[in-house]
Amino acid sequence: MCTDLCMDVDARISKEWRRRMLFMLFMVSTIAAWFLYDGYVVWPNEADRHAEFVEIETALVASGKIEAVEHQAHGAEVNEYLRIEWERHAKQAGYKRDMPKERTDASIREQRLIGWVMMTGSVFFGLWVLWNHKLSVRAEGDVVIGTSGQRVELDSIVKIDRKQWQKKGIAYAIYEVDGKQKRLTLDEHKFSGCEAIILEAERRIKQRSEQEA
Repeated sequence: MCTDLCMDVDARISKEWRRRMLFMLFMVSTIAAWFLYDGYVVWPNEADRHAEFVEIETALVASGKIEAVEHQAHGAEVNEYLRIEWERHAKQAGYKRDMPKERTDASIREQRLIGWVMMTGSVFFGLWVLWNHKLSVRAEGDVVIGTSGQRVELDSIVKIDRKQWQKKGIAYAIYEVDGKQKRLTLDEHKFSGCEAIILEAERRIKQRSEQEA
C-alpha cells in the first residue's frame, strides 16, 4: 500500500535518444558501405585501368618516345606525351581522363576488411539500439524499478545527485539498503519520464527533512 503519493510512471526510450542513435547508425553504415563499394568496385576497376596505363607507358618507353620515369615513386609529373596517349586511350575505352592510381591487392583487401568490420559493427550497434527499446525505468506505487530490474523504495532514497543533469540529463538516486548506500541511474535524456520520478523523490526527501527539523 502506498504511504504517500502513489506513482505510475513508465519511462521509455526518448525520441531524442532514438534520433541520435539512428543518426550514428546511418553514419557508420554509410561509411562502411563506402569502404565496401571502393573495395569491391572502385579500386579493382582503378587497378585494371592502372594496369592498362602501365602497358601504355611501357610501350612508349620501349619505342623510345619517352624516357622511363618513376613518376609515382617520386611524385614527378606524368610525361605530357604519356598523358596525351592515356587520355586518348581513356576516351576510346570510356574511362575517366584522370590518371589512375595504383591499387595493390593488399590495399584492396584492407579496404574490404575495414568495410566489413564497420558493417558488422553497425549491425551489432543496430541490434543494441533495438534491445535498448525493451528497457524502461518504472515507478509503481512506492517502488522505482530500474533498467536492470533493481527495485528501489522511494522512501529509501536519501539524495538526488544532479551533477550531470544540466549537461547530460542524468541524475543519480542515492538510496540505502541494509545500511549501505547504492545509486540508481535516472537518465531523462535516454528514458523520457524519469524527471517525474526525480521530482517525487526530491519532494519526499524534503518532506522527511522538514518533519525531522
